[in-house]
Amino acid sequence: MMSSFPLVSFLITLMLASRVCTHGENRVDDTDGNPLRTTAQYLILPLSPRSNGGGLLPVPVKLQPLCPLGISQSSVKALTGLPVSFSYPYAIMDTYVNEMEAINIEFKSDAWPGCEEFSKYWEVDESSSASEEPAVLVGGKSTERNSWFRIERKEPFYGGVAYKLTTLTGTIGTVPGPLGQAPQLVLTNDDCETSLIHRFMIVHGDTPATTSRQEKLGLRMFPFY
Repeated sequence: MMSSFPLVSFLITLMLASRVCTHGENRVDDTDGNPLRTTAQYLILPLSPRSNGGGLLPVPVKLQPLCPLGISQSSVKALTGLPVSFSYPYAIMDTYVNEMEAINIEFKSDAWPGCEEFSKYWEVDESSSASEEPAVLVGGKSTERNSWFRIERKEPFYGGVAYKLTTLTGTIGTVPGPLGQAPQLVLTNDDCETSLIHRFMIVHGDTPATTSRQEKLGLRMFPFY
């Protein structure tokens, strides 16, 4: 009987070759049409019918206890939120963010509203007290599967492209949060609640002071952000 090892080896080689051939065709683009990079920082600006189009900020998902913090969209359009970085949870040489590949998302800001004992990695709440639509929190671990997200291309949006965030178990959407009913990120299977992202704005290294002022202003405005 022929050994199955050569067949398995061939299939693995074929899969790797296919990934190399299609690499670059499924890269996520930023607002300027450039590929999203793991070496840069970005502001995520979702499209939400419940908001005027601000960025994402760490905020409490309930009044007691305040920690860990959740993630909500600012109801003030001028507040573009806090920058994030994208990284892969496994060893990979690619510095570009590709669609449908598992990534970690981490806030990158010195301005912070508290709960410093938690990491700034995003995660889906898997605690025993989590609701049917668990909140997206900060405090995750890059190696844990509930901290793995994917960026998926959606329908064309006003001449551009809209994206959505997904996980292994569902899609990231929004529900009215406890603070001013601002859109709060949750894991959902309801298509009507899907949060579409229409802008990944790169944070350029030559404008840190402006970004820092916006970050601090947004965090000072709690809970009226």
